[in-house]
Amino acid sequence: MHIDTTRCTGHGLCEAVAEDIFEVGDDGMAHLLADPDADRRGEVDQAVAECPTRALSASG
Repeated sequence: MHIDTTRCTGHGLCEAVAEDIFEVGDDGMAHLLADPDADRRGEVDQAVAECPTRALSASG
């Protein structure tokens, strides 16, 4: 899982999809709270797909 901080603008859609994996911090950027297990792949894929700035990628 990778978050490109040059693209993230803190919309929080990733956090809405998986609040125990992503969190928008006080700095306005998304942060990875936990490395998601394979069984959470669906939520991660949904967060990646819904990110309006394409700041998330499931690999890397």
